[in-house]
Amino acid sequence: MCRSIQPLHNYDPPSGADDIRAAALQYVRKISGMTHPSQVNTPAFDRAVASIAAVTQELLDALVATAPRRDRAAERQRARARWQRRQAAPTT
Repeated sequence: MCRSIQPLHNYDPPSGADDIRAAALQYVRKISGMTHPSQVNTPAFDRAVASIAAVTQELLDALVATAPRRDRAAERQRARARWQRRQAAPTT
C-alpha cells in the first residue's frame, strides 16, 4: 500500500511515539488522498492520525516477539544496499 511505512515491531531500539505517529500520518495521507487537508478537514484529519497512532501503540504493546530484536541501523543498511542493486541492474 504505502512503501514508506516501515515495520515498527521488534526493533532495537524500540519504535517511539514519533515513529508511530509518522506511520499513522502516512496511512491517513494515503487513504484520504491528501497530504495537507483543507482548514475545514484538519480536525478530522488530526483525529484520525491520533486514533490510528493510539491503536498502533496498543497493537505494538500487545504483540509478542519470538525472534531476536532486529537492529534498525543494520536494516537501513540492507535496504540501502537493495536499492543500490536495483539502481545498478540493467533495464530490459
